[in-house]
Amino acid sequence: MSETVKPYQESGSKKEQVESMFDNIASGYDELNRFLSLGIDKSWRKKTIARLQPTDLIVLDIATGTADMALTAVKNHETRKITGLDVSAEMLRFGQVKIDEKGLTDRINLVKGESESLPFEDDSFDAAMVAFGVRNFEDLEQGLSEILRVLKPEGKLLVLEFTKPRIFGFKQLFQFYFRFILPKIGRWKSKDPKAYKYLFESVQAFPDFENFTAILQKLGYQKCQYTALTLGVCAIYQAYKP
Repeated sequence: MSETVKPYQESGSKKEQVESMFDNIASGYDELNRFLSLGIDKSWRKKTIARLQPTDLIVLDIATGTADMALTAVKNHETRKITGLDVSAEMLRFGQVKIDEKGLTDRINLVKGESESLPFEDDSFDAAMVAFGVRNFEDLEQGLSEILRVLKPEGKLLVLEFTKPRIFGFKQLFQFYFRFILPKIGRWKSKDPKAYKYLFESVQAFPDFENFTAILQKLGYQKCQYTALTLGVCAIYQAYKP
């Protein structure tokens, strides 16, 4: 089980603190992500979405934020419909603007909610995806169990998440950037000085690579695997409901 890391203080609900944090940084979230990742995050999302099959028509995008994953997922598949869920009303508001501008309101529906108590019936989705959001679950195992519940039999889960690089030399260099440089840029560019410090701390506490696939297997997922990207900066996890 991962250590519980919260954005602001040890006491209080992690969900409420995460919600407040993303409400605070929503206005500059997309721009800052592109800047901090040098635009590579777009490639990571595309590689994750490429694992969806043509038969994955009804998809749940958890921690959808400003709907980047949802928008990319419908771009090249004219019959796919996405439900995006997030705890932050402000992130959803900015996401809705992007959806409206692209004329995709009939294909992407945004819902405010939390991963630990998904407002959907059992066996509702062909696939589910979470991009850079499982670290923020109040209860990781409960959230993953809820996703398993709402997936259809043989439905697929795709998770894109930051990891701790293991290649000597690059590991030390990246950790220095992640721990010291990125938070300073985040404080300068965003309205919340603690948000990007929390990013580093939550990645350090997260059970990545085989530790995460072990949790998925324990909860009942099958064919659990991961693929490291960009020298182990992040990974795509893939698993199925029996």
